[in-house]
Amino acid sequence: MPIKINAKIVGYEVAKPEEERAAEAAAQQEREERGKAKVIRMTEQVKRPEGMESLEGSTYKIKTPLDDHAMYVTINDIVLNAGTVHESRRPFEIFINSKNMDHFQWIVALTRLMSAVFRKGGDVTFLAEELQAVFDPKGGYFKPGGKFMPSIIADIGAVIEHHLQKIGLMEKEELSEQQQLILREKRAEAVAAAEKKTVAETASAEAAAADEPGYPASATLCHKCHTKAVVVMDNCATCLSCGYSKCG
Repeated sequence: MPIKINAKIVGYEVAKPEEERAAEAAAQQEREERGKAKVIRMTEQVKRPEGMESLEGSTYKIKTPLDDHAMYVTINDIVLNAGTVHESRRPFEIFINSKNMDHFQWIVALTRLMSAVFRKGGDVTFLAEELQAVFDPKGGYFKPGGKFMPSIIADIGAVIEHHLQKIGLMEKEELSEQQQLILREKRAEAVAAAEKKTVAETASAEAAAADEPGYPASATLCHKCHTKAVVVMDNCATCLSCGYSKCG
C-alpha cells in the first residue's frame, strides 16, 4: 500500500528482527499482567453465611388508593459479627409481591437491583432517600393520617426507611419533649377552634377526620414532612406533625 510522505526524509533506520521480537514479547507480557489483575472493591461485599438457609426479616403492607390489590414488601436481614460487641444487622435482600401483574416487570427489576446493592455492602441508606424523591406524573396520594406519597416508588422508599430505622442503620428524627408539648397545646387549640364552627362545617370536618385522624380537617399539606397537618395558629402556619413553622 503506497504511503505519501510530505516531510523531508533526514534519516532512516532498518528495523531489526531482535527488536521486533522484544517489542512483541513486552506487549504479550503486558496483556498477561492485565489478565491477572485483581478487581479492587471499594467496600466489602456481603455474602450469605455458609449453612444458613433462612434469614430473619419483616414484611410490610402497602395499600394505595390507586390499586385494589395491596403490595407486600419483605426485607430479609443478615447479622454480622454475631455474638460480639460489634454485632450489627443489615438488609440482605428484598422481595415485593402483589396480585396486580401490571407492575410485574419493574417490580422484578427494582427488587433485583436493590438486593444487589444490599449485598454490595457499604452505606445503603441512600436508597430510601432516592426512592422517596420519585414523583408520579399522574399525581400522588394521601395515606391514612394525612401523609402524602408522591408515587408508589416513594411509598416503597418510605418502607425501606422505616426498616433501616428499625434495625438501627438510620436514626429517626424525633422532636424534643418541649416541642412535643407545644405541638400538643397547638393541636388542642386547633381542635377547640374547630368545634366552634357551624353544624354543617363540623359534620364536614368529622367526615374528613375519619380519613385523616389526629389533625383538624382544615389542615393543609406540610412541605417538610408531607403530612396534611399545617394549621394557622396566632397568625402563623405551624405543622402539628413535625413542628415546622414559617415563623421560625
